[in-house]
Amino acid sequence: MKICVIGLGYVGLPLAVVLSRHYLVIGYDVDGGRLAELRQGHDHTNEVSSSDLDPCAVEFSDDPGVLAGQDVYIVTVPTPVNEASEPDLSALRAACQTVGNVMAKGAVVVFESTVYPGVTEEVCGTELATASGLVCGRDFFLGYSPERVNPGDREHRVDEITKIVAGQTPEVTAKLEEIYGNVTRGGVFAARNIKTAEAAKVIENAQRDINIAFINEVAQIFQNLGLSVQDVLDVAMTKWNFLPFKPGLVGGHCIGVDPFYLAHCAKEAGHNPEIILAGRRINDGMGRFIAKRINSVLRQEDKEDKDSKDKTARILVFGLTFKENVPDLRNSKVIDVIRHLRDLGHDVTVHDPLADATEAKKLYGVDLCAEEDISKMRGDGAYDCVVGAVAHDLYGNFTTESFARMVASGGLVADIKGLWRHINLPEGVRRWNL
Repeated sequence: MKICVIGLGYVGLPLAVVLSRHYLVIGYDVDGGRLAELRQGHDHTNEVSSSDLDPCAVEFSDDPGVLAGQDVYIVTVPTPVNEASEPDLSALRAACQTVGNVMAKGAVVVFESTVYPGVTEEVCGTELATASGLVCGRDFFLGYSPERVNPGDREHRVDEITKIVAGQTPEVTAKLEEIYGNVTRGGVFAARNIKTAEAAKVIENAQRDINIAFINEVAQIFQNLGLSVQDVLDVAMTKWNFLPFKPGLVGGHCIGVDPFYLAHCAKEAGHNPEIILAGRRINDGMGRFIAKRINSVLRQEDKEDKDSKDKTARILVFGLTFKENVPDLRNSKVIDVIRHLRDLGHDVTVHDPLADATEAKKLYGVDLCAEEDISKMRGDGAYDCVVGAVAHDLYGNFTTESFARMVASGGLVADIKGLWRHINLPEGVRRWNL
């Protein structure tokens, strides 16, 4: 069986590699730079190690011509939202055009991209039929198997998790059960139909978003009460059925995006998605809330100084990626904290050794601190405030001496992630925890 994976990002590349252990696989991507690094045995996302990439039998290509004659096409392109937080299906439509131009009768086209119920059959099926001149459900067939990639997670990899599959016909479902069953030890679950599988995927991340929003809202409440939500959670989680969600900045390509897909289809169905959108508002507002709290603490340092409210603080933010221990900058909400702190008049420096400096500049206009060795960064109390924004393992190695070197006397350590809660700070250095 010949299989082509369309899109070689965080989802497509790991899938192509494990499929190539059982099938003839072409990995297609329009990014020539991405293909060049993969051919050299390097994956900058760190989702596939060089030891797995070097021996894999995937044929990497950006030539649409090589896609002709494949039995199965698996589409793994991004499905983001636009500036109005509405679904952006442009990459999905473009992939359908590419596949439709080359596929032959009998082909099966499977989608792994997160969508709202109905997109695979009503949008993608139509696009494929138009491009190919073939009849959907007779000349070619659709399938859906939603991705469940968690960037940086070495435990729940594509070859370890349960894969959902759904086909346009029972025969297609059986084929997908065979394909995915060969590559994962986590088993395969056949959904009743494609729409059911689409719906299951879109609520998985919406559920997490809503739960985190609750914790973020109570974090805001507790800040007004002079409490740290981290301390409160330590106590609450001693109850056996308390759910272990953490507060913070909710970004990335899934949790910060997928609820908008669910909200969109809810509105199309005549339902007002109150809880879903309320959760999004709370989580999207956390960057501003955190920046305002840090600013408030910084400018309370000298109430006798009437000009303290206008003082510029030298702030060092640790972390820019959307989550810990990954280089992924997509939809990172750390930038909200940075921008609001700058709007409040502060001088902000950003450090993240995992992030690509060129990408950080392109996406957010941020110049990353070039010093990867933190021990060599500016000392002698160069900063009035350091902010722990992303819990990279590297930052968890800080000690009392680290802060003594970086933070000025009377300065502030602002810990968004609870990373340094149990470190004794130098005398005269203040602490703020979310």
